[in-house]
Parts: sequence; structure tokens; C-alpha cells
Amino acid sequence: MNKNRRRTFLLGSAALTVFAGTRLLRRPLPAAAAPAAAAQATAAPATAAPATHYEVVHTEAEWRKLLTPAQYNILREQGTEPPFSSPLLNEHRVGIFHCAGCDLPLYSSKTKFDSGTGWPSFWAPLPHAVLTSEDGSFGMDRTEVHCRRCGGHLGHVFQDGPPPTGLRYCMDGLALTFAPATPA
Repeated sequence: MNKNRRRTFLLGSAALTVFAGTRLLRRPLPAAAAPAAAAQATAAPATAAPATHYEVVHTEAEWRKLLTPAQYNILREQGTEPPFSSPLLNEHRVGIFHCAGCDLPLYSSKTKFDSGTGWPSFWAPLPHAVLTSEDGSFGMDRTEVHCRRCGGHLGHVFQDGPPPTGLRYCMDGLALTFAPATPA
């Protein structure tokens, strides 16, 4: 009996230590995250509005017809693709990344960078392209990124990106499509 008490105490202490450590190490994103330099290039994302206020609204059945099962999982059910699985991770041509749900232009290839995380990453969205909301899933405080027009889940934004914003918009590649720039 004494051995079980010790095991329970040690396991409970370890779990509490891990939980406390993740809470101390987290870096929640402030509501108006873009520094002054980035504010000139793009407006700070607004907070996500209720789904009834999105410009593009479909029924669940319509979304399932429009999207692949994997896209539906990410855009409509807040899923995540495996790291290093997106063909857009290695997309380096000049162009624009669009929402796979409604085709809204979201990110310029000029703001894309290699974060080493396995997901397409950008240091800023296009102006008025995305919304954010707080995401407390998995016991973490994160900032979720949504398409402004259809509300689709795109990924998360973190405060560990490069200048000029210091932000890393870590996007699921299946939530995006890419349109290369047309020659002039």
C-alpha cells in the first residue's frame, strides 16, 4: 500500500510540474499583435465574429461537397495536417495564397518564410484577410487564425517569427491554395 501511495504521489507531482511548466512557458498573443512596423504593412487581425456574420456561408453538406475530406477536417473541424506533408511547404514561386474554402486572398509569397516547423509560415497576412480567436484546446493558450470571409480554420499565430512583425502565422497547407503571379 505504501508503494502505491508513493507512485501516485510521484506521478501526480510529475504531471503537476509538466502542467505548470507549460503554463509558464506559454507566450499568448496580445489582441493587437502587430508591432508598429507591421501595422503599416497590414492591419492587425480582428477577433473572429460569429459564423452568421461571414460573407460565405454553407451548410455542412455543402461544405462537404466543396472540400476534400482532409480540407473539411481542417477548415470546418479545426483539424491539423501532419507536419511536412503539405506541397505548399516548399512553394517558393511569387504569388498569393488563398483560402481553400472561399478563395479569399490571404498571404503574399513575399511574407512566406521557412520556420522549420513543417507547416507553411508567414510573417503577416494580407490586409483584412484573417480574423483571430483565442484557442484553449489541448491545455494551451493559443491564437487561432480564421479566414475573414468564410470563417475557415487556417492555423495559429505565434510570437516567434522574423522581423518586421515577430509573428509566425503557422498555416495548414490544405487550408490554402496557391495562385502564381502572372507575368506582366
